[in-house]
Amino acid sequence: MTQQNAPARTRRPWMSAPRCLLAFVTVYLLAVWTPFGQRAENALFGGEGARPAWIYGWSGSAYGSSAMPPLEHTALPTLAVGTALVAAVALVRRQWWLGGAALGVITATIGGKEIARAVLPRPDLVGARESLLETSFPSGHVAVPAALALAAVLVASPRVRPYVTAAGTLWLTVTAAAVLATYHHRPSDVLGTTLLACACHLLATRLLPPAEVPADARQPRRLPAVALTLSAAGALVAGARADSLTESLVYATAAFLCATLFWFTTTQPLPRRTPGTDHASPAPVRHPAQT
Repeated sequence: MTQQNAPARTRRPWMSAPRCLLAFVTVYLLAVWTPFGQRAENALFGGEGARPAWIYGWSGSAYGSSAMPPLEHTALPTLAVGTALVAAVALVRRQWWLGGAALGVITATIGGKEIARAVLPRPDLVGARESLLETSFPSGHVAVPAALALAAVLVASPRVRPYVTAAGTLWLTVTAAAVLATYHHRPSDVLGTTLLACACHLLATRLLPPAEVPADARQPRRLPAVALTLSAAGALVAGARADSLTESLVYATAAFLCATLFWFTTTQPLPRRTPGTDHASPAPVRHPAQT
């Protein structure tokens, strides 16, 4: 066989649903089932509650304040409205398979969060105070923007999909940083939720019929840098506290890691399968700029 006629090598995407689920379990075991993990995260709750957080006024914790969606009481309305918008876009674009996959991502993420919260215990390994014993893994508030943004990426048209991805990245980052800075969740909670949502998105795209896998959208050259820079800034502001620089940096780092996971999940080449080929060896779609 000549080199010209040799089959081209395929490169598998480095993020996959099994890897995200494995990382989800790993984060849970390290943070919840080890004394080191519990001590490290419990040490982040040494301040004066939610009030010193810079985003306190928008968190819904302050009396008479308006909560930024999906914090506090806005979580369920945000989920309901977001799900309706995703379904409406799918209907308008007549993308039945993608609409079903998007609704599946929302259902699996929210349902998976509820099941995980119910079945994954948090043992007291370090003699923590009572207020730190409540199960909080994974985060429900972070599940809302993660699920809705990943679903929106699926149903969006290729032309606007990069901008939907950028907006979803920023929304997820700010939400994750806010629930950390206001002491509603631990870093492992927001990371676990993001990994769960990414796994649902990757599984949905993997199960789509070959002809229905969304085409890779061509991104403006500067968009990744702009989106991740804005997300980093959002993480720093939403995760900042007036009483601890260390906590602020930890929260911002965890939130930005969520943004990075989300970004690479939604922008990596999607595997294409053709009828009659082995489903275990998908070939990635080449970016238009590479053809």
